[in-house]
Amino acid sequence: MLGTPEQDAFVTAMKSGTVTTLRKDGSPTNSVIFYFREGDVIAFSTTAGRLKAKTLRNDNRVAVTVLDEGAPYRFVSIEGTATIDDGDIGPGHVALNRVMRSDPTWQPPEGFVEKLQADGRVIIRVHAERVSGVVNRA
Repeated sequence: MLGTPEQDAFVTAMKSGTVTTLRKDGSPTNSVIFYFREGDVIAFSTTAGRLKAKTLRNDNRVAVTVLDEGAPYRFVSIEGTATIDDGDIGPGHVALNRVMRSDPTWQPPEGFVEKLQADGRVIIRVHAERVSGVVNRA
């Protein structure tokens, strides 16, 4: 479980947020992501050459903030460390597509994994160390 039961349910119900990583000089950089859950791990996709992957290779500290898309502006922030997986990336990308498309039955087309590999895609997994936020605003 991530944080409190309410925070956990909120993170499960949402599908996008922002990820913050640190440049070599220590300054933060943010990106918008779609994510999926693997138990208590938040996972998302990027390419190996993008800033998210580059900064995480240098410093694996990361924060993901999950935002409600409307009022009353609920949010959960997950701080922790990240790992980069460039191995068996197919299952993670299937899970991500199912979340992004809001279709739990989505199946990948032929050549899906080969295309991911050709594009240099990786899965980033965020392992939570601290969870905070407000999800019970009225």
